Amino acid sequence: MAKNTKSLLRTKFTKFMQKKLVLLFVTIILAFVILVGRITYINASNGSDYTKIVLDRQQYDSRTIPFKRGDIVDRNGTKIATSERVYNVILDVQYMLSDKDYIEPTIGVLRDCFGIEEATVRQIIEEKPTSRYSILRKSVDYETAQAFAAVDADEENYPNVKGIWLEDDYIRKYPYNTLASDVIGFTVNGNVGSCGIEASYNSILNGTDGKEYGYLDEDSTFERTVKEPTTGNTVVSTIDLQVQNIVEKHILAFNEAHKNEARPGEGSKNTAVLIMNPQNGEILAEASYPNFDLNQPRDLTKYYGAEAIEAMSEEEKVEKYNELWNNFCVSEPYEPGSTFKPFTIAAGLETGILTGEENYSCGGVMHVGDHDIHCNNRNGHGAQTLKQSLENSCNVALMQIGQSLGKEEFSRYQELFGFGESTGIDLPRESTGILYDVENMDSASLATNAFGQNFNTTMTQLAASFCSLINGGNYYKPRVVRQIWDENGDLVENKNPVVLRRTVSKETSELLKDYMLGVVEEGTGKSAAVEGYDLGGKTGTAEKQPRSANNYLLSFIGYAPQENPQVMVYVIVDEPNVAKQEVCAYAIQLAADIMREVFPYLGIEKAAADAVLEAGN
Repeated sequence: MAKNTKSLLRTKFTKFMQKKLVLLFVTIILAFVILVGRITYINASNGSDYTKIVLDRQQYDSRTIPFKRGDIVDRNGTKIATSERVYNVILDVQYMLSDKDYIEPTIGVLRDCFGIEEATVRQIIEEKPTSRYSILRKSVDYETAQAFAAVDADEENYPNVKGIWLEDDYIRKYPYNTLASDVIGFTVNGNVGSCGIEASYNSILNGTDGKEYGYLDEDSTFERTVKEPTTGNTVVSTIDLQVQNIVEKHILAFNEAHKNEARPGEGSKNTAVLIMNPQNGEILAEASYPNFDLNQPRDLTKYYGAEAIEAMSEEEKVEKYNELWNNFCVSEPYEPGSTFKPFTIAAGLETGILTGEENYSCGGVMHVGDHDIHCNNRNGHGAQTLKQSLENSCNVALMQIGQSLGKEEFSRYQELFGFGESTGIDLPRESTGILYDVENMDSASLATNAFGQNFNTTMTQLAASFCSLINGGNYYKPRVVRQIWDENGDLVENKNPVVLRRTVSKETSELLKDYMLGVVEEGTGKSAAVEGYDLGGKTGTAEKQPRSANNYLLSFIGYAPQENPQVMVYVIVDEPNVAKQEVCAYAIQLAADIMREVFPYLGIEKAAADAVLEAGN
């Protein structure tokens, strides 16, 4: 049976069929040879042209389209950080070298349009003759790009300019250079925020890259599908550019006035100002000196000579950069001095240890534990009411209040006021300061803490808590951003005020404001008075560690108007470059100069008598 089957199959597969099969096989082989030949011909004759099409899109199947990072604007919508479209100059070296007639014209256009030296191009030709993607220059502006586009399109005058193309990109720009540098921050590696709002809102500011997918159809026509990039959102800051400008103008004037006065160097080690709305925690201005140019954050020439910079090691330069980029208001802990005294009194009033009717006797010194601790007035203030003890900044009275509170209650209120912990401000690198633990606080430490020494705070901590003392007791989370917009200006998110806790009662707040009004009208802050305004505040003179160095940190914190305060101003001058650093008048005068301009701009209500007088005129 099997034998018969084989015979049948052999019979049916005739010679004619065998010939047809061989012919079919030969035809397939021939078609394949023709196809390979055609591909070889196309590659030899037009390969560079097709490769150029491909490289114009970075790769054959797709290219990345960069997104535009969102803007940062001030509270009135003025741009303070933005991204500008720029272009990278790309050279397809192999395409340029594919014809000797292309080389010189192309080198000439690279020189004339983009300022790229001939030697640079020839070096790339020598080192990378087969390169299809060499970046010759980055961040070329729009005007230059347009000038090249005209040349590229001019086949009559520039027929042999080949291999140059422009790649889209963006560069971060800061229109006001140094203004609000601490708050805004800057970017590195394109779109990575390094500090300030740029860092803390990095993911919101960044968009999403787009993609262009391309292919050649059967007619060798380039077809493409584009997924457009998504622009990053706009961050609306709480900063008022005009208030910020006023602040920085006066900070600079102070440092210029005292530059090289008592010693070689700047007018102070640090000068910092923070202005806040006590009714919602919004920061209207925040600045410190020295500052830096956001467009050139690594430029040290403003503060160091060329020889000094040349002599710095890389580690030393990094240290100088970090010092320059440090946001004093957020990141620098210090002993607050007498600006802390209202908090000690507030704790006494809240616990009932104080009633406001107390009287003290100051002889200029108080013996605590094994120490004689002096008052700021070594001759003594004599008899002092509670209000006068704050007006005259009497250390002896505050030490007695601290003793009455005891270390447990004192420490509890330090924590309630937010000292020793993060405020939650929307800026990076916030310091928490350093407090004594109850277990480690002895009687002398309690006494000095009560008038603001031997513990550390930050400007943001003290300012946020001080605002709660004057607004009726609401501790608002401090913030530098108020809204998020999309690229069309439509609202994405409101950053509403956040009350974190209550610190004092309204009654305590009103009493403290009365005392601090007295500081400006009758006490140590008289020179802070601004004509026409009811203004309260507190002065501070803190002797820095080590005490033997005789270096001081001077401060003034104030507010207006007396009823329903709308603005708080906090000024610090750290180690002023003057003969007698302990003179607090330097900080008070700087604060007064700033408030004199800021109050009218913000429309702060004037005192009743002055308002009536103006109306009559």
